[in-house]
Amino acid sequence: MNPPQSCILAVGSSVDTVLPDANSASGFKVEPIMKIVLSCDHRSVDGAVGASFMKVLKSTLENPLEMLL
Repeated sequence: MNPPQSCILAVGSSVDTVLPDANSASGFKVEPIMKIVLSCDHRSVDGAVGASFMKVLKSTLENPLEMLL
């Protein structure tokens, strides 16, 4: 983070990851996983606000049709 920035959002690429799946015959499934990291300067942004933003961002990315509602 460089002044006067108060937050920076780092977005990684999507990587296919093997996850356990009890409903699958093989016992696992492959899902694309993307890492997103938010760094905040706590002098200007409360951590709870950053966490709330990340929660909304995660929900929006997982359900993009909600943006149209």
